[in-house]
Amino acid sequence: MDTLETAPTPSGTTPVPDPSPSPEGRPPRGKTIWQCLGPGLVTGASDDDPSGIATYSQVGAQFGYGLAWSLVLTYPLMAAIQEISARIGRVTGHGIAGNLRRHYPPPTINSIVLLLVVANVINIGADLGAMAAALGLLIGGPQWLYVVLFGLVSAALQIFVPYCRYVSILKWLTLSLFAYVATVFAVPIPWGELGRAVIDPPISLKSDYLVAVVAVFGTTISPYLFFWQADQEVEEEKGDPDAKPLKKAPEQAPEEFRRIRLDTYIGMLLSNGVALFIIITTAATLHAHGVTNIETSSQAAEALRPIAGTFAFAVFAMGIIGTGLLALPVLAGSAAYALGEAQRWPVGLARPWSKAKAFYGAIAAAMALGSVMNVVDMDPVKALFWSAVINGLVAVPVIIMMMRMASRRDIMGDFVLKPGLRTLGWICMVAMAVVDAAMVVTWVM
Repeated sequence: MDTLETAPTPSGTTPVPDPSPSPEGRPPRGKTIWQCLGPGLVTGASDDDPSGIATYSQVGAQFGYGLAWSLVLTYPLMAAIQEISARIGRVTGHGIAGNLRRHYPPPTINSIVLLLVVANVINIGADLGAMAAALGLLIGGPQWLYVVLFGLVSAALQIFVPYCRYVSILKWLTLSLFAYVATVFAVPIPWGELGRAVIDPPISLKSDYLVAVVAVFGTTISPYLFFWQADQEVEEEKGDPDAKPLKKAPEQAPEEFRRIRLDTYIGMLLSNGVALFIIITTAATLHAHGVTNIETSSQAAEALRPIAGTFAFAVFAMGIIGTGLLALPVLAGSAAYALGEAQRWPVGLARPWSKAKAFYGAIAAAMALGSVMNVVDMDPVKALFWSAVINGLVAVPVIIMMMRMASRRDIMGDFVLKPGLRTLGWICMVAMAVVDAAMVVTWVM
């Protein structure tokens, strides 16, 4: 295993050793694997929100197994950039936006936060609509009412439920993703064909194929995930009376970095694995039966019913609702964290309402705006398109600034990025820059 880059501290003391001397994947002493899972697990699982489900369903329906390779490729990149995000939060005691505010000019951070908030609100609106449509398919009833109820419940949980209990709820909600594992085993899968598509992918330079690749990368590696995981590490640190930012308590680093790595790599494996299962399910059912155009996750669920049966349809639809309940607080919360840190507000889900009114007000406003988007008959396809465009524009500069901050000793102390993680982070940035360029090319083709 690589060791951390180290150098003598200003006082000449011995630098802190590599924080991960034990075998990869071993949980910290005295903790089970489940106890180590938290920010990384929730972050990864929230990436498979109803909007993401729609993207992966369309990819599977249109190309069969032809893009399964993309999720194998994105896994190490996604895991690396999320681990870097978590390290920044845990080492400095501040989220991504808080660190950006301290080290970059206000116009830069304000522009990034504005774009992030707009993209998140659009995504919230699309997710609320997809959840309402899925519930309507299962039990009938007015979808506008379901939109309002889902928004109110999600906002109320974030505002009024104590943080430690709310985090536990989010962790258990990640189990809803296994609905998409169940659907794979409910339909026949040609595993040999799938394996060949992963090992020897049918790469194409046609515009529709490039658009699909852009969609997968843009959905999998999203800026709001960076902000959320870093801030959750800060919340975890502040919630533990014995914990301090690692710059101030370097002796805590070995176990904390081991926990972060375990949490993050399991969370991102769950995220990409479930996305792969969705592609497999829709490829084996919809694509195999000539259904190649899916615009929303609820359409994917409905299209499964006559092909894969009622069980697969019901499980797929319930998964949309479960993943939406998980994703909504991450989308609204990451927007509120970014906005609050940029504006120097008191932020944190562990704070009571009376001590963080602006922060919680931002969460409530994001949910309200997302709900209104559905009431005014929002076009979900166009909304997701613009959300993807904004996320693509934000991802590259944010990754560049994160990488620079994580490599600076005045910010990270002795915990600057080690070579392997730094290399993966920059590869992720290049990959997202290529995705952005491909997105522009698809517009003009």
